[in-house]
Amino acid sequence: MKVALASDHGGIHIREDIKHLLDEMGIEYEDFGCNCEGSVDYPDYALPVAEKVANGEFDRGILICGTGIGMSISANKVKGIRCALVHDLFSAKMTRLHNNSNVLAMGERVIGPGLAREIAKTWLETEFEGGRHQKRIEKITHYEE
Repeated sequence: MKVALASDHGGIHIREDIKHLLDEMGIEYEDFGCNCEGSVDYPDYALPVAEKVANGEFDRGILICGTGIGMSISANKVKGIRCALVHDLFSAKMTRLHNNSNVLAMGERVIGPGLAREIAKTWLETEFEGGRHQKRIEKITHYEE
C-alpha cells in the first residue's frame, strides 16, 4: 500500500505522528506538506493528494487540518475520491467496510495525537466488505460520470 499524506498549518503535528505510524506499519508514503506553521490554504494540499489517489499513483490518502472539514470538502471535489471525515474509531472502521473510502480526513483541533493514530491504524487495516455495499459505490461512480 502507498499513502499520500498532507496537512495544512492546522494539522502539522498530527501529520508527523501519522508518519511515525506509517513507518511502524511498514507502509510506504509520501508527504506532500505543508512544511510551515504559517497560514496556508488547505485546498493547495488536499487537491494534489486527492488527484494522486484518484489517478492510481497512491492507494489511499490521509489529510489533516484544524477540523478536517476543509480538507474533506476539497478532496471530495475530485472525481473518484470518497474522503471521510473521521474523529472516532467506529466511523474509521465503517467508512472502509461500507463506503470503501480512499481518503481519510481528520482535525488536529478536534482530536489528539493518540486517537488520530488509532483512527488511522484502524482505517488502514480495514478492508472494504463489498457485497451489497459495492452497488452503492457504483451508484456514486455512475453519478460522477
